[in-house]
Amino acid sequence: MHGTEAPSPWIVRWSHLVPAGGAVLDLACGRGRHMRWFAARGHPVTGVDRDADALATLAGVGETVAADIENGPWPLDGRQFAAVVVTNYLWRPLLPRILAAVAPGGVLLHETFAQGNETVGKPARPDFLLAPGELLRAYGGLRVVAFEDGFLETPERFVQRIAAVREVPGPTPKRYALSLESHIPREEAP
Repeated sequence: MHGTEAPSPWIVRWSHLVPAGGAVLDLACGRGRHMRWFAARGHPVTGVDRDADALATLAGVGETVAADIENGPWPLDGRQFAAVVVTNYLWRPLLPRILAAVAPGGVLLHETFAQGNETVGKPARPDFLLAPGELLRAYGGLRVVAFEDGFLETPERFVQRIAAVREVPGPTPKRYALSLESHIPREEAP
C-alpha cells in the first residue's frame, strides 16, 4: 500500500543532520513512513496531509494535522521545526512556507519528481515536475549540503532532491558530515 513502504534512502541518508530530539514536520505525509522513521529515533513528529484515513493510521506516532494545504489556509502559521521533510510532493505556492518552517539550525529534506519523468511514468504534468535546479532556487536562503538532479533506475524516475540547513552563525563553521556511517548505530548500518 502506498505510503507504507520503507523510508526514502535520501531521507535516511541525511537524517543525521536533524538536531537530536528536534521536532520533525512531514509535509504531505500520507501514511507516515518518514514520521515513523523519525519517531523511532526519538524525534517528536508532526504530519500534515489532506487524507484523514491515511492520518488515522498514525495514531500514537505523533501529531497529525488534516488540512488541504493547496486550497486552504496554511495550518502551521508561526511554527518552525528542526526538520521539514517533503517527498513526492510539489505545490510551488507552498515553497516559501516550507522554507519559513525550517528553524534556525534546522534541516530541509525535499525529494520529488523532475522534468523528464513524463517519459517514464507519472507524474507527467509539468505542474508536478521540477525544472533543472528549481529546488536550489526555491531554497536559496539555506546552506546546501547535498543536491541531486537526475535519473534513478529502480523504479525508473527523474528526481530532484536537496538536503539543506538553516545555519546559525557562530565562531567556528559547523561540520555537516557527508557520511551516514558514523551516525548510525552499528546494528542499523546498511
